[in-house]
Amino acid sequence: MVKSYATERYIDIVTTFYKRARIVSVGSYVPETVLTNKDLEKIVDTTDLWIEQRTGIKSRRIIPKDQPVPASDLGTKAAMVALERAGVKAEDVDGIICATFTPDSFFPSTACRIQAKLGCPKAYAFDVSAACAGFVYALTIANGLILSGRGKNVLVIGAEVISRTLDWTDRTTCILFGDGAGAVLLQGSMETEAGILSTQLISDGTQGDILLLPSWGENRTMKMKGNEVFKHAVRMMSDVSMTVLGDAGFGVDMVDYLIPHQANIRIIQAVSENLKIPKEKVITNLEKYGNTSSASIPLALEEAWGKGCIQSGKRVLFTALGGGIVAGGAIVQF
Repeated sequence: MVKSYATERYIDIVTTFYKRARIVSVGSYVPETVLTNKDLEKIVDTTDLWIEQRTGIKSRRIIPKDQPVPASDLGTKAAMVALERAGVKAEDVDGIICATFTPDSFFPSTACRIQAKLGCPKAYAFDVSAACAGFVYALTIANGLILSGRGKNVLVIGAEVISRTLDWTDRTTCILFGDGAGAVLLQGSMETEAGILSTQLISDGTQGDILLLPSWGENRTMKMKGNEVFKHAVRMMSDVSMTVLGDAGFGVDMVDYLIPHQANIRIIQAVSENLKIPKEKVITNLEKYGNTSSASIPLALEEAWGKGCIQSGKRVLFTALGGGIVAGGAIVQF
């Protein structure tokens, strides 16, 4: 009997069931163009002080309007860094999951575009749409795929070109967001101590209108009811965090670092206070990048890693909320 490539590949994958999926490397990419709060003063009715006091943001990176750079380009560059740091070749990548709400196109997926640009012939590739919680959702899916025998090396990417979705006359939204991408390489391991220990995903579709981006019609710009988003973000990000800690058998005091979605400094402060996690354990970098949606957690993770915070044995809690509304949490031991 003649064996097809697909049959051989399937057999290779399902015969290895890993005990844990570990984050072995991280990479990121942000555009060169910096848009400061002072720059926004010239565009919309706001001030540098007003933005910083209410959001914690001082600047953000954006793709200029005259440069048609797609999310897949940003995601590819972030993924290349993650692969290089891990010492893994593109041809050894088994899967690519891209979280984005600013895809290159409805189809093919942004993940398939990234697969082609990286040169990963063996990898399955697909997108996840969970807005700002997309990275945690994609990480949860990748973890499940690895544990079920669907490969050893899976890239989890968050890539966004949010500047193209904004109404630049609406100061409630345009001051908050930036463009960028982050990626982690998730790798199967037979060790049981380190890896993703627990995840939790929740959704409430009845609140979909408080944060949305229409896909059809002429007015395709982001809409947000800020007060409602704040209220649900604090509650749901706190709830999923406590759930994943409980499932892993950990108390809050066993968390070394909290890396929340970088939405707004007031949301981050409220969540950390709810969880009783001291501010010195909370990783933030939104002052430089703003809200980069699905890219924000890996961007902050890379910064913490570069500072030497992410060491063997450290436990890191991720939590995020996105349009849907949806929320996700994960506890990872490095």
